[in-house]
Amino acid sequence: MASNGSAGLTCPPPMKATSNGVFQGDDPLHFALPLAILQICIVVAVTRGLAYLLRPLRQPRVVAEIIGGVLLGPSALGRNKTYLQAIFPPKSITVLDTLANLGLLFFLFLAGLEIDPKAIRQTGKKALAIAVVGISLPFALGIGSSFVLRATISKGVDFTAFLVFMGVALSITAFPVLARILAEMKLLTTEIGRLAMSAAAVNDVAAWVLLALAIALSGSNQSPLISLWVLLSGFVFVICAILVVPPIFKWMAQRCHEGEPIDEIYVCATLTAVLAAGFITDTIGIHAMFGAFVIGVLVPKEGPFAGSLVEKVEDLVSGLFLPLYFVSSGLKTNVATIQGVQSWGLLVLVIFTACFGKIFGTVMVSLLCKVPVREALALGFLMNTKGLVELIVLNIGKDRKVLNDQTFAIMVLMALFTTFITTPLVTAVYKPAKRARMADYKYKTIERKNTNSQLRILSCFHSARNIPSIINLLEASRGTKKREGLCVYAMHLKELSERSSAILMVHKARRNGLPFWNKGQRSNSDNVVVAFEAYQQLSRVSIRPMTEISSVSNMHEDICATAESKRAAIIILPFHKHQRLDGTLETTRNDFRGVNKRVLEHAPCSVGILVDRGLGGATHIAASNVSYFITVLYFGGRDDREALAYGARMAEHPGIRLVVIRFLVEPEIVGEISTINIDHNSGSKVGSVDEEFLAEFKHTIAKDNSITYEEKVVGNEAQTVGVIREIGRCNLFLVGRSPGGEVALALNRRSECPELGPVGSLLISPDFSTQASVLVVQQYNGQVPLNLASEMEEVSPDNDTEST
Repeated sequence: MASNGSAGLTCPPPMKATSNGVFQGDDPLHFALPLAILQICIVVAVTRGLAYLLRPLRQPRVVAEIIGGVLLGPSALGRNKTYLQAIFPPKSITVLDTLANLGLLFFLFLAGLEIDPKAIRQTGKKALAIAVVGISLPFALGIGSSFVLRATISKGVDFTAFLVFMGVALSITAFPVLARILAEMKLLTTEIGRLAMSAAAVNDVAAWVLLALAIALSGSNQSPLISLWVLLSGFVFVICAILVVPPIFKWMAQRCHEGEPIDEIYVCATLTAVLAAGFITDTIGIHAMFGAFVIGVLVPKEGPFAGSLVEKVEDLVSGLFLPLYFVSSGLKTNVATIQGVQSWGLLVLVIFTACFGKIFGTVMVSLLCKVPVREALALGFLMNTKGLVELIVLNIGKDRKVLNDQTFAIMVLMALFTTFITTPLVTAVYKPAKRARMADYKYKTIERKNTNSQLRILSCFHSARNIPSIINLLEASRGTKKREGLCVYAMHLKELSERSSAILMVHKARRNGLPFWNKGQRSNSDNVVVAFEAYQQLSRVSIRPMTEISSVSNMHEDICATAESKRAAIIILPFHKHQRLDGTLETTRNDFRGVNKRVLEHAPCSVGILVDRGLGGATHIAASNVSYFITVLYFGGRDDREALAYGARMAEHPGIRLVVIRFLVEPEIVGEISTINIDHNSGSKVGSVDEEFLAEFKHTIAKDNSITYEEKVVGNEAQTVGVIREIGRCNLFLVGRSPGGEVALALNRRSECPELGPVGSLLISPDFSTQASVLVVQQYNGQVPLNLASEMEEVSPDNDTEST
């Protein structure tokens, strides 16, 4: 009986896949599929919740996933044996590990896609020196610390394999995690960012080679000949893959065209190749993930093929399966095994050794390469970043009995600590020198004395939905009589996320600075940029497409910095709501509203927010077919003058008719419309400026039949709204954000969107029936804007004359 009990304890019966349900007496937690589903749900909820909590600290998601894995394991929640037996019973671990390793396999394929072999071959001597010393010194110190660990808590483990595993674990720099930290901190385009990325890419490849060596040495067979065969076979696999794989993928990539869906057979063939490569390397005796990583590195990065593969795979893998690997690691981590002064002393020793080796080695070689002290320190902290690859090394060491429970727990805490401190330390040490403010450029507004000068517009858009109306607005803005014409910077705003595709976008454009210019071959530009390039071919407008990638919280910094560096007169932003089929406005993303508000606060020039109701329809209208009625509602003040100046420029287009309606207050009731205090826009000085501006405007348009000027006398808010409602055919309203005068102040009571001002809010309100788009304009007020480009390289003005 004892024997049977013992056998039952060591070999639990396999779990059936699905249950018959609780109504038939089955407990779903005793069956593989429902239990796996519950495990995935719990893991995703915990890791995403922690990621949200750690976001204010600007920590990469991998930190939250490591902490989540440890919390779900025996170190925290797992201390409750009932929970551990119910949610993570021993008989479910095989299924959990299989799913986790399958997710790991494809994630490392994605990690390989992030590495460009051509870029590694072009690594400069400075980055190469940093990489070599950044690996060598920590590797040597790791071997040194392994003697201490082996003499204390790791007695009896395989000597050679333990030395190599410790060396590899301490010398790794996590390339994907480093890329995300640099992108989040806007350091990718700085010199320190370039050095860190180049050195980390070399380090990553070297780490995989060393890991293959460690795996080969850690086999159960003690014969060195077996380890040699494993290494040679792995080498032969890599050589064969280099010779066979790239031509096949290049052939596939040539048949994938920008803007067209990729044939399913190519995606299926690639994913099958990843699995096959994993099977081969696992058969050799190296982990299956090694083969997947090699395939990812060898996929050509040019064209849309690599990006499409990432989009097909990344969300499922990164969102659902990869977190399972962290919980699988967390279930093996028991912080309670670190007991006593000796164990905690060894933890401090390992952390100190890991940090000292990476930081000191990187700083010393950086200083020898004449890198400034602060930048050298920041490089040292950045190169000390650990992550997923570190956990992979530790887990393989644990599975192969090279690392015991206590050593494994110490190493996991070391990886967590070193990654956690990276962002705060770099932020504290490295404060990039503030970019010298450009000499104030002349034209920061559309209203100007020399109306023949070139107008520069920075037009922003979030998706293809915004493009037709923006192009039609730009067509209307051409000012066909102007000698110097129109120059447009079309900026595609993309959010930087934890997704691999976001980092791939960053890598593709990293050399060209932030924001990223779409230069080079047409195949490298995304399909939304193609629309602007086509418009440029059909018009005399100079358009420079660009892509800006940053987190939503600081997207406004890049927009404002670009407007300043490109000497834009106005920034045009899309409203955060889009029109539905029934004509109502629906919120696209509420955080885009925050971007617009911050741009309005910090912009170095005028700003326009476009409420798009299909200006010109869903397609670009040719210049000869343009037929728009544009209405300017003029109350007075700086912003209204800017709106009118923009309207006057638009009226030069032969297909546009402009109607200007000026609102005046009945003399006998001035001061009785509103009890709201009147600001400086309504003062006598501004009033005289308005009169001068309008007098000049009326003189200019005296012989222009395309412009109609009307004055409406109103006595109260209701009459003002009534006049606006009576406006007939109109395609676009041009209004100021902060109009002057008592009439506008009375309207301010109904302002639901402060960024649009009282008149703009009225025109988009549900009870105001119109199909016209609305452009709300805020004129640059002459104050010195905040310098928001401190972490961006200055773009030479000479670039403005460059064609894309």
